[in-house]
Amino acid sequence: MPKFLRIGIHQSNVSGYTSKAWWIRRAGTTVFLKWGAVDVDGVGDGRKIYWTVPPREKTIRYRTVQPAKDYVKDAITRRRSHRYEPLAGNIAIRRRPANRDAELEQVLATILFVDIVRSTEKAARLGDSRWTKIMNHYFAAVRKELKTSRGKEVVTTGDGLLATFDAPAAAVRCATAIREAMRTLGLEIRVGLHAGEYKVSGPDVFGLAFHIGARVAAKARAGEVLVSSAVKDLMSPSEIRFKDRGVHQLKGVPKRWRLYQVYR
Repeated sequence: MPKFLRIGIHQSNVSGYTSKAWWIRRAGTTVFLKWGAVDVDGVGDGRKIYWTVPPREKTIRYRTVQPAKDYVKDAITRRRSHRYEPLAGNIAIRRRPANRDAELEQVLATILFVDIVRSTEKAARLGDSRWTKIMNHYFAAVRKELKTSRGKEVVTTGDGLLATFDAPAAAVRCATAIREAMRTLGLEIRVGLHAGEYKVSGPDVFGLAFHIGARVAAKARAGEVLVSSAVKDLMSPSEIRFKDRGVHQLKGVPKRWRLYQVYR
């Protein structure tokens, strides 16, 4: 069954970038889905695609075969029209050495997660060609601010981008700069920031801190920059003004977190 690689602003003749892949298979009345971030090594037909982390999975069961066939057909059509290209090869999980734990490096950083509010609605309204141009400008503007603030891009997923910073103040200032840049494009974004430890093994990163950053972003309103208490506690009171947004349960995260809005 089809596998698709989201090209986005990347091209099929470019190696060493991170993108998003989507996979679907039907077995009788059951549809199996996988999707997530991938690394692309090599170019053209010889390139290899690896899941950056184990993909998310979903199983949909129907009572009869025809609805399952219709779902697969519609899903494939949507992917073909949203800058996904069919992928001939497999999507593999990188094999890791037996002594992987000994190679892991512990890192403390501030994690920034940004995505576009109501991006699907905007893409449908504007059409593929215009939306693609806007996405090109969006990622270019985000990366410009990351470079200025010395942030490090980790992964992109659709219209989302994850980055890390050595200093929380730099991450917050970058977030507000991205927000202002997006308004010139007519886009509203949400940004979440969290500070925590994660593990690094070569090009791969692991850790709950990344999930917390994404969940903080999910709590943000349009145009809002939210930070966890871990970020606020690392900053001096005079650096940035914050507004308390209360205590929240973040989906899939063990404990409740107090969140703060960047107020500037």
